[in-house]
Amino acid sequence: MAKARTKTSFFCQQCGTESLKWVGRCPGCGEWNTMVEELKPTKAEQRRGFVASESMAKPQRLQEIETKEEARIQTSMSELNRVLGGGIVRGSLVLCGGEPGIGKSTLLLQTAQDLAHKNVQVLYVSGEESARQIKLRAERLGVSSEHLYIYAETDLTLIERQIQQLKPEFVIIDSIQTIHMPEVTSAPGSVSQVRECTAQLMKIAKIGGISVFIVGHVTKDGNIAGPRLLEHMVDTVLYFEGDRHHTYRILRAVKNRFGSTNEIGIFDMKEEGLDEVTNASEVFLEDRTKGLPGTAIMASIEGTRPILVEIQSLLTPTSFGNPKRMASGVDHNRVSLILAVLEKRMGFFLQNQDTYVKVTGGVKLDEPAVDLAIVASIVSSYKDKMTPSGDVYMGEVGLTGEIRRVSRIEERVKEAKKLGFTRAIIPKKNIGGWTAPKGMEIVGVDTISDALKAMFKDDLKF
Repeated sequence: MAKARTKTSFFCQQCGTESLKWVGRCPGCGEWNTMVEELKPTKAEQRRGFVASESMAKPQRLQEIETKEEARIQTSMSELNRVLGGGIVRGSLVLCGGEPGIGKSTLLLQTAQDLAHKNVQVLYVSGEESARQIKLRAERLGVSSEHLYIYAETDLTLIERQIQQLKPEFVIIDSIQTIHMPEVTSAPGSVSQVRECTAQLMKIAKIGGISVFIVGHVTKDGNIAGPRLLEHMVDTVLYFEGDRHHTYRILRAVKNRFGSTNEIGIFDMKEEGLDEVTNASEVFLEDRTKGLPGTAIMASIEGTRPILVEIQSLLTPTSFGNPKRMASGVDHNRVSLILAVLEKRMGFFLQNQDTYVKVTGGVKLDEPAVDLAIVASIVSSYKDKMTPSGDVYMGEVGLTGEIRRVSRIEERVKEAKKLGFTRAIIPKKNIGGWTAPKGMEIVGVDTISDALKAMFKDDLKF
């Protein structure tokens, strides 16, 4: 019988798009020089995998399926427990991504130490560092336990053999881009290797009831490197974010089959490791300077927790034909939209103003409720009039200048009251159905004009 001819295809290292020939620019994601030639599995190999899997389970009636609450492993870090939905689920596969040096390995090594102290068997697999390098970092962090095992290896076959021998309850793979399977001929980090290694780790997690954390590299755009399929295969996707010039780090859940998405945990990076921050609002407002124009306080909801952050704006006359529009922590297009609404509905002449908007503390806000605080800070800077120091703002701005309702208004206002704010300017449609805290004045507004009059009283002429 003639042997099946080996076939190759070109795969994009960023998004996994397949092409029969090499192209300079990926037709899927548009990145340049990302197409790499890899072996394509034959139909016989694909068929063997299908036959092996089709006998594993049979269809069941929905009423006959037994359910039980997922057993979770609690860590001593409440911030991590919150992001994971209440703790680490046994048999779950978690992907943790972030920029190099942001603290992914530090967080996982501290988590491993925490679990090992609870007599949980932990295996830390490193494909990037030697065992001695990890030992040096562990000494700096004060990590030491007889239940924590370090294994420097990149061959998944050998890693699986050690897992079968040690029978750990918790496994860390750092990182998935360095792990390879000998059966797959492409290089480590390629689309085929990342896909097959993740599939094998998922099988190890589900069959053995082992919680597996895998570390993923990110591209220059901030997305986890490798095929997009990687994020679909795992149970939970965590992003470790933060500004390198700030010590605060944000752990964000963008996918979680066992809990809430868009939940965040906040940590402070110190010499001895990561410390959790329990009161995030105080942290983000600790450097706030009162009595200066161009600032406004906004109550945001991140997952299940309200957080107060400061929005800063700076408007200066432009020296060029086209004014600059720069934004940090908020969407650039959102700022441009608000400037257009202010020009059209309020008559402010902003076409000759360079505009810079920033969210302090390295936080990224993407919810519509930030609009009203951006309006307040922009007008405050443009008119050189400071906003009242006891005010907090929340509301979505429509294209006609109306202020639209926001979600979970009561929790936002309570958090503002807790930090000493005395007045909340909110959409009028959010008034009613809840009780405001004592000592907090609630001002409902329908339009931007109403909001600015409430903010600046008679200091602005419209």
